[in-house]
Amino acid sequence: MGNSTFSGPIERVDEFCWRIPRSYKPTMRVDGLIFASEELMAHIRGDQAPEQVANVATLPGIQQASLAMPDIHWGYGFSIGGVCATDPDQGGVISPGGVGYDINCGVRLIRTRISEEDLAGRLTDLVEELYASIPAGVGRGGPYRFSADELRTLMAEGPRALVDRGLATVEDVEMTEAGGRLEGADPDRVSQRALARGANQCGTLGAGNHFLEVQVVDDIVDEFAAAAMGLQRGQVCVMIHSGSRGLGYQVCDDALRDLRGVPEKYGIELPDRQLACAPVLSPEGQAYVGAMRAAANYAWCNRQLLMWQAREAFARVLGTGWQDLGMELVYDVAHNIAKCEEHLIAGKPRQVWVHRKGATRAFPSGHAEIPEKYRHVGQPVLIPGDMGRASWVLVGQPGSMQRSFGTTCHGAGRRMSRTRAVKHAAGRRIDRELLRRGVVVRAHSRRGLAEEQPDAYKDVDQVVDVVAAAGLSGKVARMRPVGVIKG
Repeated sequence: MGNSTFSGPIERVDEFCWRIPRSYKPTMRVDGLIFASEELMAHIRGDQAPEQVANVATLPGIQQASLAMPDIHWGYGFSIGGVCATDPDQGGVISPGGVGYDINCGVRLIRTRISEEDLAGRLTDLVEELYASIPAGVGRGGPYRFSADELRTLMAEGPRALVDRGLATVEDVEMTEAGGRLEGADPDRVSQRALARGANQCGTLGAGNHFLEVQVVDDIVDEFAAAAMGLQRGQVCVMIHSGSRGLGYQVCDDALRDLRGVPEKYGIELPDRQLACAPVLSPEGQAYVGAMRAAANYAWCNRQLLMWQAREAFARVLGTGWQDLGMELVYDVAHNIAKCEEHLIAGKPRQVWVHRKGATRAFPSGHAEIPEKYRHVGQPVLIPGDMGRASWVLVGQPGSMQRSFGTTCHGAGRRMSRTRAVKHAAGRRIDRELLRRGVVVRAHSRRGLAEEQPDAYKDVDQVVDVVAAAGLSGKVARMRPVGVIKG
């Protein structure tokens, strides 16, 4: 995370939006806009993430504004929580820093027919079974092995390739953003090194902020939308947060190496080398797009296989099939991705490349890309918080299309660096503290627990309040964690 306080100008636009004016830097092409409350902005000013928002505003072809969500914090090139749209017809660029190393890191939510009371006396057994059976931790492989050709199929097709293997249902695929498949994926653009790293990691959780949580719905705000999603108070749900593992990391690493010197080739001046980019329509830009889409499809397969293992673990502990337990996918959303989408700009529809780095798509009701089941309420938005407080389900609102290219926040957002969080946890037992809050947690690393302690994150309720008040997404349901698996 950035260490120094942002010293540039920040002007208040309204109660929940702030502007870094285009005049701050001569190379800025648009303003920077940050969605935040006054309380959150006081913290955001203490980090260099706003400088990254200003830097992104210098990218060729950027439209309207360089945006950031209330969970903004320092990232690679782009801030985490950063959003921008570029127009390829105006020399618009694609930037790996605007997607992130963990391509298509995202979240999926599974509902069940189980109530919290049904788990009385069995929660610890369930958490132990999930911990024992779902691979987690740095570099850890899983039970599924795929040959290079099979990996290419997964990267081209996404989870629909798992249906015939009996590891996904048609409904699972339908309830995944983009149907779990970005068209135009080019597995041939993925290096042998990336393939090797991904060969045994599909269906693994990884480490860092990735998790599998058993949650209980403790509040319903929008009964209509909750009913559409099959959510009700006291219901047990499962939330999974993971991405493209070593394969996606390597795709990003390869791209950043390949793009070294490319901005100069096209006469692009950058304020930060971490913003390495290429015109979308250039050979270099298209090479990254093809590889990024392939990694994104792999990530959807990863979360599908994690869900499948969770279903099997629940079935073993509760002694009945997952279908009988009603373990159906509510939705799956990406929050590290770039997509070509149609948006209204100056009153005209344009095809632009929307970079969402630690930010979630939030299309409103009626949008053609939302599954028909949810089209009358809006796209489900899944916002994980921290291990000790809560996570949220929201729905996209019309304001997101008007203000943020159909985008909202992606989580609570860090307020401590990992190093500072470890120091803050010195002499404490985070697992015991969480147990006193009613949360059973199992982790492969005590340091990892320290890094991910609740104090390391902003209060997700405050973050969600901002995106709701700004009209980007509407509150549906709040879930509190009762069981957590960490890498």
